[in-house]
Amino acid sequence: MKKSLIVLLALTLIGLAGYNQRATIAEKLVAAALPRQMATNQVESLGDGLHVVLCGAGGPMPAPRASGPCVGIVAGNRLFIVDTGTDSTRNLQRLGYPPAAVEAGLLTHFHSDHIDGLGELATIRWATGDDAAPLPVYGPEGVDQIVAGFNTAYAQDFVYRNAHHGDAVAPLAAAGMRAIPFDAPADGELAKVYEGDGVLIEALRVQHEPVSPAVGYRFSYGGRTVLVSGDTAQSDNITRFAMGVDLLVHEALAPNLIGMMEDAANGMGNAIVAKIMFDVPDYHASPADAAETAQNAGVGHLLYYHIVPPIIVPGQEALWLNGAEEIFSDYTVGYDGVSFSLPAGSTEIIKTREGL
Repeated sequence: MKKSLIVLLALTLIGLAGYNQRATIAEKLVAAALPRQMATNQVESLGDGLHVVLCGAGGPMPAPRASGPCVGIVAGNRLFIVDTGTDSTRNLQRLGYPPAAVEAGLLTHFHSDHIDGLGELATIRWATGDDAAPLPVYGPEGVDQIVAGFNTAYAQDFVYRNAHHGDAVAPLAAAGMRAIPFDAPADGELAKVYEGDGVLIEALRVQHEPVSPAVGYRFSYGGRTVLVSGDTAQSDNITRFAMGVDLLVHEALAPNLIGMMEDAANGMGNAIVAKIMFDVPDYHASPADAAETAQNAGVGHLLYYHIVPPIIVPGQEALWLNGAEEIFSDYTVGYDGVSFSLPAGSTEIIKTREGL
């Protein structure tokens, strides 16, 4: 008994000593970790091929593992960002993709949840990188207005940062972004958006009326292909241009769950939310719709994103899929941070990260 008390007293004293030294211990841990963390650049460490990371797997509804819609594509050591929803830039940094490495942004359409992180991406890219020009932002007609609005909103911030850090760090000539518009193609056609160093990016029209134009993007590099749908209802045009692609990144909204939300809103007497829930299914694909597209196009793998409503409780994923897994079984339900690699010149589809 006496021996046990002595051991307990010794452990208590050791614990108290550690507690009293917690700041010193934390300082040493942080000092050791910072160089590695600040030097992390996934773009440089990835092998040759096409690589996909969900920097935002959700839609406009808040969720702990589904930030605003954002898909990062690394092709030939070039990082492209498709849409920039809320928290997407911070997710990129958490995942080791520095905003300074972003080659260009591409917008599928101009709904607020797809563009509200654009200003943050452009500003952090400028303030932490050495680019001599603003962030290129590709998009269908109307992108000029979006970019001009963000540049106006951030104009005073540009002045502040330049005054504080000087031209060597924050040159005004490189601040903000510049629009690169293209004409949205007709159904059955592709529009070449970007080509260089073996990277080809093409736009295709999708169905998101009354939102128009709305496009998806097909990336090709090293004999591998990825198609990102953007927001869309089920579309024959996506099936056409997804034929044989390695990875189809397709949005999906679960109408059964949205119907439950509509019923709940009606039960609460909230007619506005009920009307929104009634309206939204008609311009989004369901999980089953996306699965049918993947099956009909013969894609290698289906990655669901723009998950609506968010999956937040155990068992909800099965309810969200609602049988879609029986239509196309080679799928992944996306969460922030889910990543895939498609090595150049091969047929491998490798899931490299399950999420943040």
